Amino acid sequence: MKNIFNISHQSKWYNLSFVCLLIVLFQACSITKHIPEDELLYTGANIEMETDTIIEGESQLKSELEATVRPEENTKILGIYPGLYFYYKMQKEHPGFINRWIYKKIGEEPVYQSSVKPFNVEEILVNRLENHGFFYSSASSEIVKDEENKEASVNYTVNVKKPYKLATYQVDSLPEPIFREIKESVGNTSFKPGIRFDLDFLKTERLRIDTDLKKSGYYNFNSDFLIFEADTTRYDNRKFDLYLRLKSAVPEKSIVPYKVAKINVYTNYDLKNDSIKQKETRFNNKSYFQDEEFFKTKHLDPFITLQEDFFYDPIESRNTARRLSTIGTYKYVNIQYEEQDSIMPDRVALLTANIFLSPLNKRAIKAEVQAVTKSNDFSGPAFQITYSNRNIFNGGETFRLSSNLGYEFQSGGGKDNRNSNTTVGIKSELIFPRVIFPIKISDDFFKYSIPKTKTSLGVDYLNRTDLYSIVSGTAQFGYLWNENRFTTHELSPISINYNNLLKTTPEFDEILADNPFLARSFEQKFIAGLNYSFIYNDMVDVKKKHQFYTNVTLDIAGNFVSLFGSKNDAGNRTFLGLEYAQYAKADIDLRYHFNFKKEQKIATRIFAGYGLAYGNSELMPYIKQYASGGPNSVRAFRIRSLGPGSYDGGNNEENNTYIDQTGNIRLEANIEYRFPIYSFFKGAVFADAGNVWNSLENDATPGGKFTSDFMSELGVGVGAGLRVDVQGFVIRFDFAAPLQDPSLEKGERFDFQYKETTFNFAIGYPF
Repeated sequence: MKNIFNISHQSKWYNLSFVCLLIVLFQACSITKHIPEDELLYTGANIEMETDTIIEGESQLKSELEATVRPEENTKILGIYPGLYFYYKMQKEHPGFINRWIYKKIGEEPVYQSSVKPFNVEEILVNRLENHGFFYSSASSEIVKDEENKEASVNYTVNVKKPYKLATYQVDSLPEPIFREIKESVGNTSFKPGIRFDLDFLKTERLRIDTDLKKSGYYNFNSDFLIFEADTTRYDNRKFDLYLRLKSAVPEKSIVPYKVAKINVYTNYDLKNDSIKQKETRFNNKSYFQDEEFFKTKHLDPFITLQEDFFYDPIESRNTARRLSTIGTYKYVNIQYEEQDSIMPDRVALLTANIFLSPLNKRAIKAEVQAVTKSNDFSGPAFQITYSNRNIFNGGETFRLSSNLGYEFQSGGGKDNRNSNTTVGIKSELIFPRVIFPIKISDDFFKYSIPKTKTSLGVDYLNRTDLYSIVSGTAQFGYLWNENRFTTHELSPISINYNNLLKTTPEFDEILADNPFLARSFEQKFIAGLNYSFIYNDMVDVKKKHQFYTNVTLDIAGNFVSLFGSKNDAGNRTFLGLEYAQYAKADIDLRYHFNFKKEQKIATRIFAGYGLAYGNSELMPYIKQYASGGPNSVRAFRIRSLGPGSYDGGNNEENNTYIDQTGNIRLEANIEYRFPIYSFFKGAVFADAGNVWNSLENDATPGGKFTSDFMSELGVGVGAGLRVDVQGFVIRFDFAAPLQDPSLEKGERFDFQYKETTFNFAIGYPF
């Protein structure tokens, strides 16, 4: 049975809503009667540009001028003013609860022509033109009134003169050594002869020079100390010479570089005990303060890129703070600089760098009751308890031991109790904040962050109701590091999985007997190989208009152990008496978010994956195969029920003997429009498409082989969703209906099956 949300009786509601919407729109058009007799509604402004020369970037300049015009007119959609309509509704003696609520969301106070100050706008337009080098320009305005419709607008005309352009750019005489540093920085400027005068360019140039000076040790310098002077007296063709100098009365300590004379590191800093003298130990030209060895200096030192007797560099300071924060042992990292009083004879001042490291509690026990959506697309409650030691060997190592108990179910799976799991597991994890490798790798190779070495060992028991129970063991050894703020690499050269069916039901045995491919995928219990993941994520910049995310994953198994394998009686190769899997698997997950308005975005995703079994394997192990459908996939189809290809077993209730339909090829695409509703309630409308296929024909799943006709075998669905987003914790409810069902006969697949709407519940956004 499918678990569907039936909406077949909603057509009357839709018709009624449509009629109500038309009434509101009609009323919103007729706001003229509400405008006071002595007022005209301001409908915006128009800017005309008159120029005496060709202006480079004229359209961009006009757009900038238009953005300066104030006030902004009331919002108009398809010829109507919904915000004004509900404003006027609010002026009634009893506006009603619905009108008050809608007014809070979209209501706008009217903007009348009497509130527009054209002369002020003219001054702003001329000022903006002069900031861009168009000196001696002018602006005028004309108010255009429409008494019949009680509206008014303003036409602005700007006369744009030929801009002033740079002839030369040089530095005035300055004291040493800052003169030499500024001159070197100016030598790398983007200011070239012929560039137009622009105030924004000058501000950017000052900041660039200030950044260069800071990197050269000028700890107390400020960009406000720099001033530009433009001289036009030498030219009569609108050119100018640009001079850079220091303002008068700049403090002497601001124009000398600083060196870091000493570095003090407080490895176990407590603000309450900051006056207590601790034992000082010198290591690698740094002073470490700790009475007892809280953190081994040889392991902490590589995270500190600051060096004594080097000039102050804010980049190295930020780099040191970031690297120390990634260890996982410290709650706060605070770097403070103290100025030493005297200036050296060579006009160099001195700093003391104090690095205060405040640790987290070393040991912690955390118990959680969770609502989770797992990678196998099952959802449900779980209980987990975790013990953590954040500095177990006094080298920043993190040890975690966790156990969990969970019940997982397919929320779109109907009454079939085979759509539920019971899981029990225990996992230990040890993370070293450094590279553990037989050959020493220089820390200088990793400028942004030092890699972490991750080891883990776990055992899980899963009971699939009325089908089977399985025990799984995993062991991993690998490395995780950030190449920069956006790029992450994870490499596991040792990745071992062992799976063993403990108990199967007669029903499941019959399923395996009818599907030799499925049976074979359960036989290879031992998987040993290498995993690599590359992630690029610039969605960490939440304010960016265009955001991209890429995740490329490679999974290769069986090659190394095949060197030591031997054949068993059945002719299959084994390692340590276990038949092992041999395959290569690669997939890519691409995402793009377009943030076009506050809290509104278009989110898209494309996923493609392929697994190739070879050598000791005829097909991919079951746990490594792809599945499609569910809350993080094609939401109009139940979890793991879509495909493979045009196979109808996943949706044909008579043949629905085993709902998990898998394949070694997967293609998916999603698009979603997200918008705010009220407070922490968010909405979405979306469309999904995708499926899985097999590269080999399987008699048990006819139609499941990948062919050139794969586009007609995509499962397509559309829907809408409600999300409760509380400070990043998201509970998601999605309703989706099939638009194309590949399990149907050709010619019948494209059909909006709104009566087959599927409900999805999940934690977090799908992509």
